[in-house]
Amino acid sequence: MPQRLFRLLVSLFFLPLSIQLAEAAQVQEVVLDNGLKILLLEDHKSPAVTFQVWYRVGGRNEKDGKSGLAHFLEHMMFKGTPTTKPEEYSRIIAKNGGRSNAFTSSDVTVYFATMSREKIAIELELEADRMANALLGDTYFEPEKKVIQEERRLRTEDNPASALSEVASAVAFTIHPYRRPVVGWMQDILNLTRQDLVDFYKLYYAPNNAYIVVVGDFSSEEILAKIKAAFGKIPRGAEPPEVRAEEPEQRGERRVNFKKEAELPFHLLFYHAPNLKSPDSFALDLLSVVLAGGRSSRLYHELVYQKRLVRGVDADYGGMSIDPMGFSISAQLLPGIEPANVEREIDRQLEKVKSGLISERELQKAKNQVEAAFVFAQDSIFGQAMKIGSYEAAGGWRQMDNYLDGIRKVTREDIRRVAKQYLDRDRRTAGTLIPTKSP
Repeated sequence: MPQRLFRLLVSLFFLPLSIQLAEAAQVQEVVLDNGLKILLLEDHKSPAVTFQVWYRVGGRNEKDGKSGLAHFLEHMMFKGTPTTKPEEYSRIIAKNGGRSNAFTSSDVTVYFATMSREKIAIELELEADRMANALLGDTYFEPEKKVIQEERRLRTEDNPASALSEVASAVAFTIHPYRRPVVGWMQDILNLTRQDLVDFYKLYYAPNNAYIVVVGDFSSEEILAKIKAAFGKIPRGAEPPEVRAEEPEQRGERRVNFKKEAELPFHLLFYHAPNLKSPDSFALDLLSVVLAGGRSSRLYHELVYQKRLVRGVDADYGGMSIDPMGFSISAQLLPGIEPANVEREIDRQLEKVKSGLISERELQKAKNQVEAAFVFAQDSIFGQAMKIGSYEAAGGWRQMDNYLDGIRKVTREDIRRVAKQYLDRDRRTAGTLIPTKSP
């Protein structure tokens, strides 16, 4: 099920009401002639720079039968260019004191490195090179396919909670590509060809389908000149096809019972809900904190402490997505506990939130937790870059400027209203992992 990209970083009861964001430096936006957008934020607290290239392509852009293609391409982007040997990218970054990585989600593929101000031009040149000249060599195609198969086994097939989430997503979404796993279905991975990767690369890895986020200790004028020199010469590509799939309204509860070798049952409830483009996103974000944002939250207190039904419980609102995802509640059951009993208790707690107003103290505590996480994220240049990039992917980086104001305006009645409107059984998918013994 969808996970909130920005999970809460702290669980605090109360912070001083006077806590405020430090005066934020302004993000500078520049768009090159080839369509590449550049977002710069100077932060001189530490002598480091985070450089990120975000491609507007992920699992959402794949076709049926080709799931996992975006993730596979991410792996192959490290296999060299005419001037950079296979796997040399990571060695060059590490040799120069940097840290690098990449990830693929349903909506985007991101490559990033953090280095000193003096060395960041190295990362800049490497990223420009592979945007235009990735070889995707045939020699490395089949070996990397085996690596991805093993990654799928370790992260999904051997992880009971992830395996249940994958199956439940395929049931919760009937039309929208969010129903497919980002890593890909195993049979699809097996059937992917090198030509699939080449075609996907040519279609989506173009400057007009990407943006760069740079945060840290640099001069905007200096780094902008270097970016223009390296990326400005890459020609604009054809406009990628739009994803027009729209998930129809769910009109009845769906259920999944998934049997798998595991020690304990796992239970999952997923509700369709709007993304951050909706004014209800602020209340939904706070609702997730009220329900499971720390040990004093409603579900944690009742299910873990009072009733001793589960080992842990979580609530996630997937608002940071291009298209609407949803709101999920998940729990790892204790030995001997029936999933039906856990679901019954969760429903009982949800009905309390739907029928009565939460306390002013609960609301303020949730707001303080969210605001604290937002404030503390300013201490990390990587966190700032991720926030800018994530908002840009989901609808535009300027929306993040309205976040705290939107959170502060949420009322107790808003919490009750969104709980009643969106946490409706007719719009949810319930999934249960039923443990089996090994043969």
